[in-house]
Amino acid sequence: MYESRNRKFIYEVEGLASDARLNYAVRQSGKVFITVSYDRMQEEMRRIARLGGKILSIKPFNSETLAGMAAQTNPAPSNNKSMTQAKAKVDIPINIYKPKNPYIGKCVENTELVREGGTGTVRHLKFDISGGDLRYLEGQSIGIVPPGIDNKGKAHKLRLYSIASTRHGDDVDDKTVSLCVRQLEYQHPETGETVYGVCSTHLCNLEVGADVAITGPVGKEMLLPDDENATVIMLATGTGIAPFRAFLWRMFKEQHEDYKFKGLAWLVFGIPYSANILYKDELEELAAQYPDNFRLTYAISREQKNAEGGKMYVQSRVSEYAGEIFDMIQKPNTHVYMCGLKGMEPPIAETFTQEAEKIGMDWDAKRKELKKAHRWHVEVY
Repeated sequence: MYESRNRKFIYEVEGLASDARLNYAVRQSGKVFITVSYDRMQEEMRRIARLGGKILSIKPFNSETLAGMAAQTNPAPSNNKSMTQAKAKVDIPINIYKPKNPYIGKCVENTELVREGGTGTVRHLKFDISGGDLRYLEGQSIGIVPPGIDNKGKAHKLRLYSIASTRHGDDVDDKTVSLCVRQLEYQHPETGETVYGVCSTHLCNLEVGADVAITGPVGKEMLLPDDENATVIMLATGTGIAPFRAFLWRMFKEQHEDYKFKGLAWLVFGIPYSANILYKDELEELAAQYPDNFRLTYAISREQKNAEGGKMYVQSRVSEYAGEIFDMIQKPNTHVYMCGLKGMEPPIAETFTQEAEKIGMDWDAKRKELKKAHRWHVEVY
């Protein structure tokens, strides 16, 4: 179980030679070799980046690597494309496990999140991943491969779900990954019969102790910025809360030496009924504990009214707080995230356009500017 976390790797880093706080031996080429345990890899990468360093290579700690270190006398060429590509892959883990060879985890928790009076069923699922090399970052997704075959006799295709836990898992021990899954249910347009989603039903009915086939992780669009002073505006509907739960846990619930959030996180969460507020107790506890850094706004469509007397949706809140939101967007370290059903994007985009026109702003141009600066993040499904 602990074998993978006991493995060590050697980082070849340049750009740290002038930092007197480091106790590493720096070669004349300006490079340094740092030995890192598996469970500290991501933290060490971020620390190196903050200190202005650049990781040139990551290799397993073994006799062959040590011999290569001793033999090196010249710095790596600056145009070494393969090293740049390798760095990107290590910084953001992608497709460690693929559909043909998924990781088989264990379900260790399956809890209902919708309270009495709400609609549908939404489950919080936690999987044990301690027996493999699966690792991930906040904002990424994993694939689930449901068992069985489809109506064509082929194995079911994987479905992607946003991860609802931080990289350290709900137990902060690097052993689990969590999802927030709503059971898909709809009426067949021709027969009128009720149809249930294959993968969502499989997950919602999963028993504790059962196996689950996991692929991934995937995704670079929704990653949390490294800036501890950032303003992070999160627009969510339903299970779109998943990545933002991960963000908020990392910001406030977990305490790490390499990440101390001191900015502002603002969550606008759209749900039909109060009973459908997912992770309600967690969210409201954080809002009470960190009033200066976490702002929580609900848009409860069947219970609240907007300024025109209609249903209160996320876009209604965007309109209501447009002045504050646009002021925040002008700051270079403000990020806007949107996650939820695909239908949420058009009305929110329309609201941004209308509100921007009132202050003489071309929203389409501004959105493109934010997107180019990696400050506009959308994941809808």
